[in-house]
Amino acid sequence: MTESHDEKVVREFSKQAAGFADPARNEAFTRHLDRLVRFMDPEIDLEDNVLEVAAGTALVSRAIARRVRHVTALDLTPAMLAEGKRAVDREGVTNVTFAHGDAAALPFLDRSFTLVVTRFSLHQTADPKAVVKEMERVSRPGAALFVADLVRPDDLDGDPDRIERLRDPSHGTILTESQVVELVTGAGAEVKRAERFDVVRPLEPWLAFTGAPEDVREPIRRELRDELGGGPPTGMRPSERDGELHFTHSLLFLHAIAG
Repeated sequence: MTESHDEKVVREFSKQAAGFADPARNEAFTRHLDRLVRFMDPEIDLEDNVLEVAAGTALVSRAIARRVRHVTALDLTPAMLAEGKRAVDREGVTNVTFAHGDAAALPFLDRSFTLVVTRFSLHQTADPKAVVKEMERVSRPGAALFVADLVRPDDLDGDPDRIERLRDPSHGTILTESQVVELVTGAGAEVKRAERFDVVRPLEPWLAFTGAPEDVREPIRRELRDELGGGPPTGMRPSERDGELHFTHSLLFLHAIAG
């Protein structure tokens, strides 16, 4: 029986749940969280009813919970939600609700939320257009919409998605910034601000986090080393620092207003 994309997501992210909030293991989700909160800050209000879509362990929800009225953290992977619930209980946060559901078919009525955010989900989902349309649908007119995700530079050589899928079979497609903007405006929202920046990351912790076996890790290392030696581009933009392989991700923070 063929495994669906959603089943791959649940399988892969169930393995990652316990280490999701650990900076030593998951630098991507923890290192730039404060930067995203600062980007969101002008739009955060004490009366906000917030939805975090594809929330994982609700890192964004937990970061802003004490500054808003209520946050709903929705994710497809029960293990992620359970890990997030344990964390808010430890932290004494009482205004975060956890919901199990599909980002592409949100189980909420139209115009339910005053702020909607998703982080690192569009490149993972099978249908990013549906996710963005759903975010717009459940937002009240004038609500703040935030998308934070990996993006592919327009002039990038190579196919980073191929390497990403070797490491994580649930990986979808990294969009360009213009493609993300098109999804947001096509859903009926108006883009107000965007910030893009590059992040150079060490390769080994990134490979280890998903539990990729060694027979997957070594070919990835080899391809990046070959590129540094003049071989074909991988799309991962490798570099070497103190003898250790690194690669580069581009991140986008986007703020829009729901129509």
